[in-house]
Amino acid sequence: MPLPAFLFTMTWVDWLISLVDIALVAYLFYRFFLLIRGTRAVPILSGILVLVVFTSVSGWLRLDTIHWLLRQAQLALIVALPIVFQPELRRALEQLGRGRFFARPLFALPQQDVARMIDEVVRAVEQLSRNKVGAIIVIERETGLNEIIETGIIIDGIVSAPFLVNVFIPNTPLHDGAVIIRGNRVMAAGTFLPLTEEAGPGPELGSRHRAALGISEHSDAVAVVVSEETGRVSLAQGGKLIRNLDDTTLKELLMSLLAAEETPALLPWMRGSS
Repeated sequence: MPLPAFLFTMTWVDWLISLVDIALVAYLFYRFFLLIRGTRAVPILSGILVLVVFTSVSGWLRLDTIHWLLRQAQLALIVALPIVFQPELRRALEQLGRGRFFARPLFALPQQDVARMIDEVVRAVEQLSRNKVGAIIVIERETGLNEIIETGIIIDGIVSAPFLVNVFIPNTPLHDGAVIIRGNRVMAAGTFLPLTEEAGPGPELGSRHRAALGISEHSDAVAVVVSEETGRVSLAQGGKLIRNLDDTTLKELLMSLLAAEETPALLPWMRGSS
């Protein structure tokens, strides 16, 4: 097949403009995928892709009735998409307005910094558990938690065990909220988390455990909870709860979830009384 004639008439300036154009479009798609990665928008987009494929196949097979129905469904999606993706669109516009849409994504901390952060969290949890002080510490992973951070008091300080212990001292303004950690920094304290809608946790679990499960259902974050009544430690991830953890097991779980380049399979989920 002969090449189009216009390719031979393009100057080096035309080639440069075309390359810049393609690079900008590719980067915009890259930022879009970073924006929706780890959110509920991913399975919705997968469903839309399946619908488009089925529409094309039904047209090719001359299944006129099915093809007509699928085409009508696509028209309905044009109206529904802004509603379905309202949280993602709002976050994108907010980041664009704040000049952060083109900022680089969350960086991966060196292993030694991740290990130090985990050590500080485990030390704080050990003290809180020993004194039966209720606490919930959320560690951000791939899914951004900016909407949660904005519900609390912005801190943006280095993670340390003494600071985390002081945040959860009873009868202080930040005691009842959650701490959000991003990388090796405490981004906010006193934040509000979504509660789980599942009935599985049981009536013996308090609002902190339900909030930890809720944030783990809405994102890939890891939440560590200290029970105010018993001092027992739990970890929520992926909508599941590991309970009755000691310091060693908690550190091993956090290391497996946060320090490895590829997240290995979690230890068997353990359930017990909180």
